[in-house]
Amino acid sequence: MVAGPWPGVRAAWPRTLDVPSTAGASAPGSVHRWHVLDNAAELAARGVAPAGTLLCVHGNPTWSYLWRGLLAAASDAERPWRVVAVDQLDMGFSERTGAFRRLGDRITDLGDLTDALGLEGPVVTVGHDWGGAVSLGWALRHRGSLAGVVLTNTAVHPAGFGLPPALRVALHPAVHGWGTTSTAAFLRVTHGLARPRLADAVRAAYLAPYATAARRAGIGNFVADIPAAPGHPSWPALEDVAEGIRALDVPALLLWGPKDPVFSDRYLRDLIDRLPAADVHRFEGAGHLLAEDRDIAAPVLAWLGDSVDATEAVAPPEAVAPSGTNPTTARDASYRPLGAELDARRGDASPAVVDMLDAGTRNLSWSELAERVDALAAGLESIGVRRGDRVSLLVPPGIELTTLIYACLRLGAVIVVADAGLGTAGLGRAVVGAGPDYLIGIDRALVGARLLGWPGERIAATEPGAVRRRALGVRHTVPGLLDAGRSLPAPETPHDPDADAAVLFTSGSTGPAKGVVYTHRQLAAMRDAVRETYGLLPGSALVAGFAPFALLGPALGATSVTPAMDPTSPKTLTAAALADAATAIDAGVVFASPAALASVLATAAGLDEPGRAALARVSLLLSAGAPLSEPLLARVQTLVPAARLHTPYGMTEALPVADIDLAGIRAAAGSDAAGAGNGVCVGRPVPGARVAVAPLDADGAATGRPSTGPGVSGEILVSAPHLMDRYDRLWITGRHAASVPGWHRTGDVGHLDAEGRLWVEGRLAHTLTTSGGVRTPVASEQAAETVPGTGRAAVVGVGPAGAQLPVVVLETVPRARRAAPAEAALATGVRAAVAASTGVAVAAVLVVPELPTDVRHNSKIDRAALSGWAERVLGGGRFDARFRVHSPTRDPRP
Repeated sequence: MVAGPWPGVRAAWPRTLDVPSTAGASAPGSVHRWHVLDNAAELAARGVAPAGTLLCVHGNPTWSYLWRGLLAAASDAERPWRVVAVDQLDMGFSERTGAFRRLGDRITDLGDLTDALGLEGPVVTVGHDWGGAVSLGWALRHRGSLAGVVLTNTAVHPAGFGLPPALRVALHPAVHGWGTTSTAAFLRVTHGLARPRLADAVRAAYLAPYATAARRAGIGNFVADIPAAPGHPSWPALEDVAEGIRALDVPALLLWGPKDPVFSDRYLRDLIDRLPAADVHRFEGAGHLLAEDRDIAAPVLAWLGDSVDATEAVAPPEAVAPSGTNPTTARDASYRPLGAELDARRGDASPAVVDMLDAGTRNLSWSELAERVDALAAGLESIGVRRGDRVSLLVPPGIELTTLIYACLRLGAVIVVADAGLGTAGLGRAVVGAGPDYLIGIDRALVGARLLGWPGERIAATEPGAVRRRALGVRHTVPGLLDAGRSLPAPETPHDPDADAAVLFTSGSTGPAKGVVYTHRQLAAMRDAVRETYGLLPGSALVAGFAPFALLGPALGATSVTPAMDPTSPKTLTAAALADAATAIDAGVVFASPAALASVLATAAGLDEPGRAALARVSLLLSAGAPLSEPLLARVQTLVPAARLHTPYGMTEALPVADIDLAGIRAAAGSDAAGAGNGVCVGRPVPGARVAVAPLDADGAATGRPSTGPGVSGEILVSAPHLMDRYDRLWITGRHAASVPGWHRTGDVGHLDAEGRLWVEGRLAHTLTTSGGVRTPVASEQAAETVPGTGRAAVVGVGPAGAQLPVVVLETVPRARRAAPAEAALATGVRAAVAASTGVAVAAVLVVPELPTDVRHNSKIDRAALSGWAERVLGGGRFDARFRVHSPTRDPRP
């Protein structure tokens, strides 16, 4: 008998039915009673015809209750789906058969049930845990009805992986019977994996079907049926599923909680290999019970509308947009591979890459670089690196990284560039999320990979020695591959411009860093955009003080050098180090982040005359990563008096998008064309790029149709040939970013002025919804920073949406020793300046020793963390400077 009701389960859903069994575990003629949650009666009572059926299969030790959120959402959707969430036999509230049911039996059982229900297509299977294998087995046997496959944290147990540690413990003879059947230990441990903790009533609902040892026998049997080795009775059935799904030609969606100690990311990577066309989304921070940790119903229904129920799709309204959804898909006869310039300069003995070392400089000529790239590509190919394989490069900028990048691109391997500027935790998330096949790293990176279990066959950037090599699990070394490759023919360069080339990572300033996938064509388009915008011709010499630009040097035909600095911290660049790097190659071009430039200015007094002379020869300085103020640029100009100072605007997803120089910034500041909202002027779109704005509604959401008119504030939209291909394994994020047809949603807020210049007003997630309307932060921040004694400022909202109060959080000059309310005179000055410039009434002014910023740029202020902190301290909390990351409720890019 089914007790209840259970939280979230509607009275119309539970039902039981008697089903004849054809499984080998059942005696001939057996009939078993099944319990299911089914919304068919509810939909029928409303006179609604469902779009199809979701057949949801739980794992061990849950039951159909796992799918209650999907049942509710599918029932209430504009286009509803029927959901049949089953309790497998001996599980949940279905019959205890007394038989040991193996995987093959369970697949047959599910077919028996769907036959009894008269279930017809279209059917989309949804599986979790070992219910994933059961649902896939049903899918393979019912191809005529199958319309799609959805999987959450499951596996088809690939050979060679072994069992997850948690399941090895559960199978141990000393633990198995006691842990799974005699007691509720296995149940409670599984429920404890939820992030956050399950509510008591929900936990009670999960425990309800398994109140006694007799009712838990199925749990123990389910664990015992895990095919741990080829000799296991269920191994052949699982092998049939594992290999059979390679031939599935229906849409697939993989939703994953990477904090799962049972089904880790390696199982996701295996499923991606078997279902390469699947849409994938990893929910950072979520774990095993994904349906409890995150809302999976909304993305599943959205995916069904996009991929399964596309016949009902409605054409989007006409909008201001370029043709197509991404211009990079168009064939371009002028495509020139990223490594073309390197090939063209094979006979050139002039320097290509220079490393700044403690003992001096190390140069590599163009001919030496080309030879080195060929040899390394051949060496990598000899150990099995193939086109499409992912290779994580954990090597600092310089000769080694440049060689590795171009060797991988020559092979057609996909470079994964997650720089150490993400911080240890961010770097680990990035590497694990990208799931590389190979990992090439310096010693420190290999230690981290070993300790933290990062994926990828290990390749050391240097020779670690025999003992350390074994300890770090190193299979090969770069010097060894170079030596081996010199006696091998150079690999043939792939000729598919639209194949994946690179996974680059965002800074992580607005949440966990996101992987951004570029094709070869898109990387080449990025090179072309930079070249055309700044006139960088072959033969140029550039200082790459901003790591992402290091890979573009050889592509541009420019000699490049990375100054002596900690690449994980741009603010460690000194004026002397910059001058030394410029001197080493007689540089005419400098790339540096705003934080790096601030550090250069702070250390400029230590420059000697040769250093000043070297910087005086610089003709172009570029700074990207965050907006720069006119006063800061004016000070930089004194160091590089002959240079054009440019501040390109863009993001990892598309760089550059717009550009402006110092003269342009000054002209814009005195122009009446800026329009309401002010902000930071980032100039006009670069060649090939298009920009529009999606206006904000009263709630601060970008819901308006794209506009190119002046003075309209909203989310900035971008289109360009060098726009990324997609986000990596973040299907939900990518769908949102592409939700305005023909455009990429940047998450930034701004407006175009009457002269076509773009002004950035902040991040969409950081807008304030006050009683007086929507406010963007940058203009108020700029006003606050004009008050004597202030440094950087951040304006954040405190309070409920629609009634937020603006709060200014400041750094001071000199630096404050502790977080505190601002002194009365400073607070009065800030309030007056902000009110006079923007009309915003500031509720409070707080000072801190240092604002929280991203690691990579040291300049993007984490306003979300500040908002949570300000709300805490103004609500009576302790005035400390411990900024906890605060997840914004309106993050524009999930």
